[in-house]
Amino acid sequence: MRLLTYCTPGDDTPRPGALLAGDRVADLSALAAVSGVRLPPDLLGLVAAGEPTLAAVRELLADAPGEGPLVRPLAEVVLRAPLRPGKIVGVGLNYVEHVAESHRTLDTERELPDRPVLFSKPSTAVTGPGQPILHNAELTKQLDWECELAVVIGTPAHRVTEADALRHVFGYSIVNDISARDQRRSGQWFFSKGQDSYAPFGPVVVTADEIPDPQRLDLSLRVNGELRQDSNTRHMLFGIARLIADISSGVTLEPGDVIATGSPSGVGAGMVPPQFLRPGDLVEATIEGIGTLANPVVDAR
Repeated sequence: MRLLTYCTPGDDTPRPGALLAGDRVADLSALAAVSGVRLPPDLLGLVAAGEPTLAAVRELLADAPGEGPLVRPLAEVVLRAPLRPGKIVGVGLNYVEHVAESHRTLDTERELPDRPVLFSKPSTAVTGPGQPILHNAELTKQLDWECELAVVIGTPAHRVTEADALRHVFGYSIVNDISARDQRRSGQWFFSKGQDSYAPFGPVVVTADEIPDPQRLDLSLRVNGELRQDSNTRHMLFGIARLIADISSGVTLEPGDVIATGSPSGVGAGMVPPQFLRPGDLVEATIEGIGTLANPVVDAR
């Protein structure tokens, strides 16, 4: 399933939905009401409710009408971030070529890390498809992009093994790990990566059953139509199972938490000369099997 959150023109109330074939959006709450099924009111609740609720959603979608008030064309709705995570765990330096470009341009270590490099982004950084990335010239002159596979946790994970780790995954999405490169403070990344709008997320969450091998997905990023990043998740230094095992060794992962699994090379700081985002730019992050997350850059003042 391809699950999402949307609003309709003139009504900002977020609603859980599902993207169907033919770019149609099914209203899950309305389908449930018509069928007498009780569902959580939002996507975070669906994630936390577990497999019996997901099975009920699948049955609702199997019987969904082809058109009508319960199913709208995608062009007639406004997508929002699929959910607001309790926490976002970012992973730095998780592609070998990005380690090299970061050492060259951002003064990070030359050697490959022997354990995942972790940082956090607050949930207030989350913004949805089509929503603006805020460029505050008083805070940064080096606003950068990073296309990353997002792992959405489905069941609590505490001290799990690599062998069991993927059982805790609900699904996958896209995070654009926006970074103010000139706001790193004594090596700390929180303000550099955690400002409002610095975690574009979406456009959908694809359930794990539809992505049997998340370590074989093409990912790319374009700025104003020009290709800047182009790689595959097989090039991760630490795979998803290792990341979940490492993080959960000391931090319990809860339903709806998101792991942003790291960026490949091709960031703006690594270009010669460096290039950074400016108001008026359009950033499009694409991952195979998930879709494209597009966000404009706007002046925050």
